[in-house]
Amino acid sequence: MAQRVLVINGPNLNRLGSREPEIYGTLSYSDLTSAVLEKALELGLEADIRQSNSESEIIDWLHLAAESKLPVIMNPAAFTHYSYAIADACAMLVEPLIEVHISNPGAREEFRHHSVVTPSATGVIAGFGVDSYLLALHALSRLLLSKA
Repeated sequence: MAQRVLVINGPNLNRLGSREPEIYGTLSYSDLTSAVLEKALELGLEADIRQSNSESEIIDWLHLAAESKLPVIMNPAAFTHYSYAIADACAMLVEPLIEVHISNPGAREEFRHHSVVTPSATGVIAGFGVDSYLLALHALSRLLLSKA
């Protein structure tokens, strides 16, 4: 039975492909989900991919992950920098959390340089476009195998 992993995407990621393609690339959100599903299957994982522009919905999903002991890959998007409520929900997780970003926040505007999510993350992968998610799946797979 494949290990389920919750992949959470924050605000505006549903606009991939049309939103600032010079920063986020030209792949659509549908392309992202297809690539993640394919890589997860290849690694023996079952990806449950979700996207919301709502902070409260993301918090509910993190609570679900904590209660269900699910590992999480999350791109908190703009919530990365200021959502202490999401940060608090991340702190409740008992399985690995990998924070991902399509762009490199450290190479962008000053306000993007700090993440309130990172202190609860097992690791952070940023700046590799959609491949950030695929690298996160590889890392998570290895983490889960080492715990088995």
